[in-house]
Amino acid sequence: MVAAVLSGCASDGSFESRPSPPVRPAPSSTLPLPSPLPLPPRETAKPLPVPQPLPPPVTAAQPPPARAPLVLLPADSGEARALVSRLLPASVGERSAWAADIATAFDALQLPLIPEKLCAAMAVIEQESGFVADPPVAGLGRIVGREIERRRTSYGIPKLVVELALLKPSPDGRSYKARIDALRTEKQMNALFDDMISELPFGKTLFSGYNPVRTGGPMQVSIEFAEEQMRRRPYPYRRSGSVRDEVFTRRGGVYFGIAFLLDYPTTYRQMLHRFADFNAGRYASRNAAFQAVVARLAGRPLELDGDLLRYQDGQPSAESSATQRAVLALRTRLGLSEAAIGRDLLLEKTLAFEQSALYQRVYLLADTSGGELAAREMLPRIALKSPKITRPLTTEWFARRVDTRYRNCLARA
Repeated sequence: MVAAVLSGCASDGSFESRPSPPVRPAPSSTLPLPSPLPLPPRETAKPLPVPQPLPPPVTAAQPPPARAPLVLLPADSGEARALVSRLLPASVGERSAWAADIATAFDALQLPLIPEKLCAAMAVIEQESGFVADPPVAGLGRIVGREIERRRTSYGIPKLVVELALLKPSPDGRSYKARIDALRTEKQMNALFDDMISELPFGKTLFSGYNPVRTGGPMQVSIEFAEEQMRRRPYPYRRSGSVRDEVFTRRGGVYFGIAFLLDYPTTYRQMLHRFADFNAGRYASRNAAFQAVVARLAGRPLELDGDLLRYQDGQPSAESSATQRAVLALRTRLGLSEAAIGRDLLLEKTLAFEQSALYQRVYLLADTSGGELAAREMLPRIALKSPKITRPLTTEWFARRVDTRYRNCLARA
């Protein structure tokens, strides 16, 4: 409905990330399927050994040499908060408060308190908000005004009716028009839409009964993800309102953002691909590489966006995707049935996809077809769209900007 209103809410290049749609777990394949390709035995649940890409040449852009991790510290210890504070950019205000919230999130999520992970979280915060808990967004009032006009026209509501309704006093005493004109942050916009939906006579009709603000806080985390995270893990704070309200606080935005960035397993060799996933959805970097391999084997062009299936309302759609059709064209060479392929594709938002027969046979076929070994991860090719974006930007741009901040943070370590 008002998806365009939501995307931009950071002061320095923030963009709404694409959270992974919730997918019901699918049973992994256990049926012995004939294959024309020789496969290693599957006695254990470990991934089958497959050739790995050759390591890239060492350049200035490569990650720094590996070093022994620091001793893990309790998040509530003075040493832990001192480490977090030391890694924060010099320009950050309220350092002790940011350090406490970051350390608490790491402790609640049981993440190791080491520079590599701390700097990853800090780099995203810096990119998305510049370490401002409720970052201002330029032109937010104009964005909301354009969206109200678009919705008014779509529903055929007379313009005069909307204009008069917006002059009505809102719960905070100001008129709705005055609040729109004064909008500076997404938190303010979130409260404004809540009031308009519940108070204005056409609110539920015009805004479909829900608040269009879908991301928020200092890490621009998805509110839908935050609600799911709250169901999966204990929240480390006493809530003072809804999950949506918590996202717009410093402590809640940091906790949910760090969870989305770091609280899932990957086989990535560089943090760069987690940064891309933060923008495009979990496992998008792995899935984009898989799409590139499928496109080469099938001889079909594919959008390398990291989505192997189509989704509707967070669930796999009955309509097949281009990637799905390309994989089905390879089923004879892969020795897999259509049902087995469909079952494995349902794992695309999990690490288990890498252990599926589909994933392993696609890479075995690619790696034995001659040429270079196929990459297991790559930056998705997604154009970013938002009312505040005035030039072409992509997920790759976002990931590399965050990666630069990440390396600057590691230098402080």
